[in-house]
Amino acid sequence: MTAVAVLPERRARWRRITTDRWAVAGGVTVAALLLIALAAPLLAGLSGQDPYTYHLDALDDSGVPIGFGGGISAEHWFGVEPLTGRDLFAITVYGARTSILVGLAATVLSVFLGVLVGVTSGFFGGWYDRITGRAIDVLFGFPTLILMIALGAIAPVHFPKQLLVVGVIGLFGWPGIARVVRGQTLALKQRTFVVASVSLGAGSGHVLRRQVLPNLAATIIVYATMLIPGMIGAEAALSFLGVGVPPPTPAWGRSIGDAIAWVQTDPMFLVVPGAALFVTTLAFNLLGDGLRDALDPKSPGVKR
Repeated sequence: MTAVAVLPERRARWRRITTDRWAVAGGVTVAALLLIALAAPLLAGLSGQDPYTYHLDALDDSGVPIGFGGGISAEHWFGVEPLTGRDLFAITVYGARTSILVGLAATVLSVFLGVLVGVTSGFFGGWYDRITGRAIDVLFGFPTLILMIALGAIAPVHFPKQLLVVGVIGLFGWPGIARVVRGQTLALKQRTFVVASVSLGAGSGHVLRRQVLPNLAATIIVYATMLIPGMIGAEAALSFLGVGVPPPTPAWGRSIGDAIAWVQTDPMFLVVPGAALFVTTLAFNLLGDGLRDALDPKSPGVKR
């Protein structure tokens, strides 16, 4: 396809994205959340707090925050954490750094592995395709959350916990995208331009890099965007169960797990990290839906 023909198609895709209000809202929210995660120390500093300092003077004798909304005040914008008195606003913005960046890193790992396996198995086929297909079936049927918990529990203490969480979640997240990419590769392998290149003597590496992967780019981008919420949720689940990022490092999942015991006396402790997790997953899902509709003109969401 010539550059002249590509430009109108790119403009049409961009127009479909920008006219989708929900996709725009999701994209803006995702951008804001990424800025919050990256600027967590600066944002926490605006309130003069950090997520590690105990404020026992903000608690009563039973460890419950004093005052309205779990201790909301000019010093503590979202209140404080029960028992410790740590600032909940600082915990939330630092938790964005943990949850979002871990989710993004795990998604990158899963997408890399899934694309690598899916493209090669679909293009080369044969015994390699059969082996990878059986491996994907096994992983789909395996209780991955149980194995994640087990690996998190038996891992050496000195091993970096964030790196472990990224590795565990990422290594179990690739089968879905591998199956999708394999199916797309099988279809592309029958296209005229690929058959012609192979007939003219082009090597497999050249065909994969220059013809197959560029035509898979839209599928990969959309799938990766829609995979991120699941990765963030998996990190939150592991932290909720106590095998994720260890304390005192802030994480939304662990805050939600700790808040369950305080929901009757301090509901804000559950509402704040729960709302942050909900908004994040919703924003990524809206952005993913918008990208799918824009990059796939045959999608039911596209008006024609």
